[in-house]
Amino acid sequence: MVRTVVTGIGVVAPNGVGTDAYWKAVLAGSNGIGPLTRFDATGFPVCLAGEVDGFVPGDHLPGRMLVQTDPMTQYALAAADWALAESGTAPGSPLTGGVITASASGGFHFGQRELQHLWAKGPGHVSAYMSFAWFYAVNTGQIAIRHDLRGPVGVVVAEQAGGLDALAHARRKVAGGAEVVVTGAVDSALCPYGMAAQVASGRLSTSADPAAAYLPFDRRAGGHVPGEGGAILVVEEAGRAAARGAAVYGEIAGHGACFDPPPGSGRRSTLARAITTALADAGLEADAIDVVLADAAAIPELDAAEAEALAEVFGPRGVPVTAPKTLTGRLYSGAGPLDVVTALLALREGVAPPTAHVTDLDDDLPVDLVRERPRPVGGGAALVVARGYGGFNSALVVRRTR
Repeated sequence: MVRTVVTGIGVVAPNGVGTDAYWKAVLAGSNGIGPLTRFDATGFPVCLAGEVDGFVPGDHLPGRMLVQTDPMTQYALAAADWALAESGTAPGSPLTGGVITASASGGFHFGQRELQHLWAKGPGHVSAYMSFAWFYAVNTGQIAIRHDLRGPVGVVVAEQAGGLDALAHARRKVAGGAEVVVTGAVDSALCPYGMAAQVASGRLSTSADPAAAYLPFDRRAGGHVPGEGGAILVVEEAGRAAARGAAVYGEIAGHGACFDPPPGSGRRSTLARAITTALADAGLEADAIDVVLADAAAIPELDAAEAEALAEVFGPRGVPVTAPKTLTGRLYSGAGPLDVVTALLALREGVAPPTAHVTDLDDDLPVDLVRERPRPVGGGAALVVARGYGGFNSALVVRRTR
């Protein structure tokens, strides 16, 4: 059986740039959510965001790339550089190295800039340039070019679930013979064009209090805070990593994905099926999971559906659940890979970070939420759950390797 392990990580998050800085911030409850400063949000119902702080593009990328890329791509390129440097590996041939990432908000900053240029020429020039879907592939292409990776490439677009699906696809490519795959996701859409699209979902919090705006599983839940960032990981076959003496964070052990039924159908969410599929793929029973990293929508009916799915698989309050994204905001496709990083570090350190700010837990929800302070947990396996707007469900099991 081919086993896929993580040997390098690069993190860019609102509460920490770099893996160590992010992990320390999560354990300390350092909040990366604050007033939205990237643009004048007057007229928008949202005034808070998880903005990346302390990242200076010129410190990480050559000047020619700064004018050709938007923040999302700059974050992704830097995170990929860090992950590959930490991994200390490269494919034996460019054709056996790949890049598989995800995107949910690709190109909004670039699109915003182009729209402004076009609008300056007059409204008549704008309508023909409103589609920037091609930009979804830019992160993957830029990373591949920068590191001469000419093997399997791909971009998964499944909103927040896409980040986990990208890792699963990378795992399949390793099983198929790829030596090294750079994978994960980084997202950013904190611009007027991007914010308009996010507001349209009806799921954003309108609170002005950074400590009370994003409250999943809380009686006061009223939507999420948008954020930017994510994580890029380097994965390879376990035997290859062992042969070269590489330090290993853990194994990507199992994955499951499915779609919810249409709204108004009266049918239940299929999230539990995604979870059981991931467990079966990993060859694990439910009691082998030490901690769950929740999707944490902070919409009452969605929180209830997630809590019920977890109870169906693990029993009511049967497993510790945490959602550190209350410190970063919802990072869309970047959220899943960042949660995977958090899960791997939690298993390594034997401690689950808390879900910050949730003080009025909804007792009707059968979920054992880690709050107030980190909680000791076993170091065997963790489950990461992600759901995307439009009905996407994804679950990923990671396992500690000894």
